Amino acid sequence: MSAPADDDAVREWAAARRLPAPYLARWLALGPDDRAALLEAATGLRMRAGQLIAAFDLLEEISVRDARPIAAILARDEVRRILNGTGSGPGRAAALLAALRALRFPRLARATERIAREIAALGLPRGIRIAPPRELASGEIRIELAAHGGEELSRLLDALSRHATELARIADLVAGVGWHDDEI
Repeated sequence: MSAPADDDAVREWAAARRLPAPYLARWLALGPDDRAALLEAATGLRMRAGQLIAAFDLLEEISVRDARPIAAILARDEVRRILNGTGSGPGRAAALLAALRALRFPRLARATERIAREIAALGLPRGIRIAPPRELASGEIRIELAAHGGEELSRLLDALSRHATELARIADLVAGVGWHDDEI
């Protein structure tokens, strides 16, 4: 795609989704390869304006930190699998944002994975859901119980009680207590 046609396609995409003018200007200021790669991702995943804004911000931050062009970041294997994958565009767009967040914040991604492994290792029965905060944005952990009747509720509470020590350790991890720099 030539640069003028590329610019026209970017403007058309931005107008159709009411992309704020500052983001359009930043997009158009990118080099031709970066501009085209971002357009390919936006159109291929049928991104909404908000998704593009979030992806663009993350891509720019990764680009600055790693001194790599946006096109090179979008060419990474883990990103290409999402861009070329199957499934709904919006679902793949959400997966792209998650992958970009993991690239931008690798320590946070490792911490989130560790907490998920610790929760899974508990082997809690159905009806108990442990929910750490999304992206560890707060130090809270939620425990949800779904029981049909008193007997089932009693069984779930007993299971929680048996795992109280492990749950307290997970709550401390979510709150940021007990991490060692070499762990995350």
